[in-house]
Amino acid sequence: MRKPQVLLSLMLLAFIGTITLAADSDDLVKENAELRQKLNKIDTELQGLKKTVMEQSGTEMDPLPKPVWSNLDIQLYGYLKFDAAYDSSRIDNGNYAKWVENESPNDDDDQFNMTANQSRFGAKINGPKGEAMNASGLVEVDFYGPGVGVAENQGRLMMRHAYMKLDWAEKRFNIIAGQTSDVISPLLPSTVNYTVGWWTGNIGYRRPQFRLTKELGFEKGGCLKLEGALARTIGQPSFTGTDSGEDAGFPTLQGRASITLPKEATIGLSGHWGEEEYDTPASGRDKEFETWSINLDYTQPIRKKVKIMAELFTGKNLDAYLGGIGQGVMTDTTLPNYYEEIGSQGGWIAASLGPWDTTRYNVGVAMDDVERGNVNDGDRTLNRSVFGNVYCAVNKQTDIAFELSHWRTEYRGPGDGESLRAQMALIYKF
Repeated sequence: MRKPQVLLSLMLLAFIGTITLAADSDDLVKENAELRQKLNKIDTELQGLKKTVMEQSGTEMDPLPKPVWSNLDIQLYGYLKFDAAYDSSRIDNGNYAKWVENESPNDDDDQFNMTANQSRFGAKINGPKGEAMNASGLVEVDFYGPGVGVAENQGRLMMRHAYMKLDWAEKRFNIIAGQTSDVISPLLPSTVNYTVGWWTGNIGYRRPQFRLTKELGFEKGGCLKLEGALARTIGQPSFTGTDSGEDAGFPTLQGRASITLPKEATIGLSGHWGEEEYDTPASGRDKEFETWSINLDYTQPIRKKVKIMAELFTGKNLDAYLGGIGQGVMTDTTLPNYYEEIGSQGGWIAASLGPWDTTRYNVGVAMDDVERGNVNDGDRTLNRSVFGNVYCAVNKQTDIAFELSHWRTEYRGPGDGESLRAQMALIYKF
């Protein structure tokens, strides 16, 4: 605190000198006296301020914290990612692979894409540590937001996660409120492709929800985890413009029970059930549809550098969960007011290998098989992908990745498509 006091004193003395040169000798004594009084007053206030700071901080060597924008612990994270991909046949949507487009009009129509839209930014917010409950939050975005006619160099923000978490650590119980990943089918294969197996056997996405989680430990190690959530039903606009999810009048139920064994193998059983309501003005009645799934997930570490993960699913009306190859409810234009849920089943299995030195590897296969009787001619009936990739660490923050994958999409009728996809990425993590 001495430096500000000395600086202020020098400024006041300079000001005194300036006045002295311009004042009459009769006024000099009077003005000097007034300035000395002011200087003494300022010195007294500075000493009082110094004493207050020392009392609050405890010591001069223990200064008070100086928050920049919040008194909470905020950690920024994310990565910048550049993707380049070549496909031997047209892929929907190009920047990332969902399925091979129908090849009836254009066979082996190759394409090349580059994008930075997967670049991701997030913030972890940790509140003050409480005696029993700790509060935290997370928000995360990327640039794959929806938009019709958006140019490739005009990516739009998309909210991935935005939730708060209330955690009672000693009781192994927590509450999550906000948008985050589904309770069902929680595993993700490691792919360079943005979609991590979505639309080709890996179901589950993100949506607003209120979730409860409770863990029960075993005496010999391992635990039982129980998770349940009330989730927003994501539907489609009906003919009258209303959302079929909100029109149902209640949320979707999600649940999962998993057991982690002492040797770290985990097996989980999960499922969801909800309804959608479609307005049908022609009939004057509303049509209700179910959305449901039953899912199995399995994780098995093998030694230290090999891990196997797998998921299986079956269900109906799964387009909002990225199942059914993006198809949820079938409509038949030849029959008025005819609707039917589209059933599908499938899964994936993948192995993670490494790291060894600066490299790690991933291989896997995924498939989504749709019931042919539930779709119209020209709709997708099967989607399969086989992939292998390698991540090479250039340094602690930078990776370069290469992935080769083969895709096959079958249709009801002609037009089955196959594509070989070669993709590379540069990733800078922070």
